[in-house]
Amino acid sequence: RSITNYKHFMIMCLIYFFCDFETRSSLAKKPPDVTKSRRLKTEQLLKVDDHDFTMRPAFGGPAIPVGVDVQVESLDSISEVDMDFTMTLYLRHYWKDERLSFTSTTNKSMTFDGRLVKKIWVPDVFFVHSKRSFIHDTTTENIMLRVFPDGHVLYSLRVTVTAACNMDFSRFPLDSQTCTLELESYAYTDEDLMLYWKSGDESLSIDEKISLSQFLIQKFHTTSRLAFYSSTGWYNRLYINFTLRRHIFFFLLQTYFPATLMVMLSWVSFWIDRRAVPARVSLGITTVLTMSTIITGVNASMPRVSYIKAVDIYLWVSFVFVFLSVLEYAAVNYLTTVQERRERKLRDRAVREQSLPCTCGMSHTRTMMLDGTYSEADTNSLAGYTEAPMVLEDMMPEKQEHMVVHLSMSSESTTTKKKGIRALRIMQNTHAIDKYSRMIFPGAYIIFNLIYWSVYC
Repeated sequence: RSITNYKHFMIMCLIYFFCDFETRSSLAKKPPDVTKSRRLKTEQLLKVDDHDFTMRPAFGGPAIPVGVDVQVESLDSISEVDMDFTMTLYLRHYWKDERLSFTSTTNKSMTFDGRLVKKIWVPDVFFVHSKRSFIHDTTTENIMLRVFPDGHVLYSLRVTVTAACNMDFSRFPLDSQTCTLELESYAYTDEDLMLYWKSGDESLSIDEKISLSQFLIQKFHTTSRLAFYSSTGWYNRLYINFTLRRHIFFFLLQTYFPATLMVMLSWVSFWIDRRAVPARVSLGITTVLTMSTIITGVNASMPRVSYIKAVDIYLWVSFVFVFLSVLEYAAVNYLTTVQERRERKLRDRAVREQSLPCTCGMSHTRTMMLDGTYSEADTNSLAGYTEAPMVLEDMMPEKQEHMVVHLSMSSESTTTKKKGIRALRIMQNTHAIDKYSRMIFPGAYIIFNLIYWSVYC
């Protein structure tokens, strides 16, 4: 029996030794899962599974304070057509959740990525009046969660948001615009969550390298107030306000200078001969069409507002000046045609008269030879005479430029005659309209520019 027991004992020792050898060799080949043990330790340390994180901290008690600060990384674009702006920022939240407190001998915080955010309670802050927004996810979600031993939590994320901005274009492009980005809790009223700027105005910081092509960033500042919804109640709302002033130099080159040059170009027609109809008409039509193109181009890049903008005033007044220069030549051409028609009738009447009147025995009669041109002194010297029939001295075509005019003394007042002849001369001399236009048009446009720039600048 002793021998049999000894055999059984030896067999058991061999089996035990063999099993222990296999276990050791397998452990040597496969290292332990450190991440699993670490995950279990983290969950046990933060007690994530021991609490219901669907409810806010101190549920049923006073409102939990949540501090916010923002760092603006970039102001990407400002759209006048869509009346919105796009901004990239770092949004940080600060609050205390005693359910996440843990013991630590070194008093150091623990930092996690976005995977732990889905397991705990975080504030439900959203952007009011936002059109589009997203959290950056390259190479992973840009979310950071930092938990301190006493339960304080820092929650940071990198967001790009496109929000509406109500713009007033009544002074465009000499305007300044103030846009606002608004933050608010979506579900929790002011009785459950108190949203506030963590460090007042210092809660907002911007990158000094931020710049825009069309705007100068003048000021960033923060405000806060309560917002009321009739169906849900009062909510804390935070505001990021920034003021932008538009750069005028671009519009001076693209809009104001071309419009001014077109107006000045339309004045060139005042120095062109009134008989050069194709030249003056072509110049007038070209300037009108160019002004129409400038106006269309400016309005194409602007929203269809129902009020007049500052640039509209300048462009339309310039268009009126260009259009009036075309009407000025129409008036000159019409009066020239009327004058030529009247002279043609006088020549035809002289041709029809065949006999020369006898001037013998007529007292106080003067006979003058006129070649078709006369000065103002000649006109004044004839003011005291009445007109007699006017005939040609010779009917030959080559001698038709000489005319004999018989004038007899009249008893009418010479003063009245002089005034009538001078008025007739001004009406018939269409060059006077061009002469006056050379002074009136530039003078009126200069006065308009002085008033315009003094009001809007």
